[in-house]
Amino acid sequence: MATPKNTEVKKTPTTAAPAEKAAVAAPSKTSKLKLDSGILYVQSTYNNTKVVFADPKGNAVFWSSAGSLGFKGAKKGTPFAAAKVGETLAAKAAPLGLKEVAVIVKGVGSGRESAVRGFVSKGFTITSIKDVTPVPHNGPKAKKPRRV
Repeated sequence: MATPKNTEVKKTPTTAAPAEKAAVAAPSKTSKLKLDSGILYVQSTYNNTKVVFADPKGNAVFWSSAGSLGFKGAKKGTPFAAAKVGETLAAKAAPLGLKEVAVIVKGVGSGRESAVRGFVSKGFTITSIKDVTPVPHNGPKAKKPRRV
């Protein structure tokens, strides 16, 4: 059976396409997500400070770090940079209607406290602060005795 090679397909104009494009082109400026409480994870090392804001289930919503704000080198590990990270995250979380935050801190860097202070300075209340910094039970393995 042979099929004709010159088959024409009729295209009908649709009028719904421009209306759909207009609806998609203008995203809403307000956040659909509304939270009254959340968890603030602060990881502070000697070289950087990372802060993640999560919902009560633990799903990440916003994050920021000293490196992402433009601090470079040794300045990333400073308390000033950590405070700026906390303030930036608080500004992102403000439209959610957030009221109270539980804080989980990890690490030994100098930005532990100042990141939390920067977040709280925007008017949020802290329900709890937990330190989950890993601590070795017996320290590093000792060197082998020297053989002469």
